[in-house]
Amino acid sequence: MATTTRKTAVRSTAIFTVSTFLALPIAGYLSTAVVGRVDNVISALAGGATVGAIVGLAQALGSGRRLNAPTWILATAIGLSVGTVLGTLAVDFRTGLPDLALRGLLAGATVGLAQSLALPSRTRLRWMWVPAIAVLTSLGWTVTTLTGIDVDQQFITFGASGAFVYAALSGLTLLALLPATENSRPNTAELAARR
Repeated sequence: MATTTRKTAVRSTAIFTVSTFLALPIAGYLSTAVVGRVDNVISALAGGATVGAIVGLAQALGSGRRLNAPTWILATAIGLSVGTVLGTLAVDFRTGLPDLALRGLLAGATVGLAQSLALPSRTRLRWMWVPAIAVLTSLGWTVTTLTGIDVDQQFITFGASGAFVYAALSGLTLLALLPATENSRPNTAELAARR
């Protein structure tokens, strides 16, 4: 297996970030069109699974093969489905800023936990993904609310402004945790060059 350079890792992280940014509002819009408002457990469960699957697919495709697509998609779909239910129940489906921040924290922790199990085995400090995604999801809802989006419509996920912040910071977190190399052993060409 060829060694992935730092430059390739940075490029794949940039693609991961853009993919995440584009996928979040698109997935939210499509999911809302299908399941409607998040005002009951079924809509939270189905909406979270739909958004999670779409975002997970976009992230896996945008990761430059650094994430295992089937595992990542499944983890993201399950994590966001369960997390959306937990988060919305915890705040009784309310949409005030403190409510959405808490909802995001709980949903993000659930997604982060599921995704941390799907991260490649070479991931450094894998457990850090959980609090990072929890805080970033909460931040995404906070930014969306503060930019004046009508969150009273009980959306499944935050809007483009929150998605921008979430995508940028989660991409940087992935870059920090996932080593730039696929294989720490030198390849045959590197061994020959050393002789």
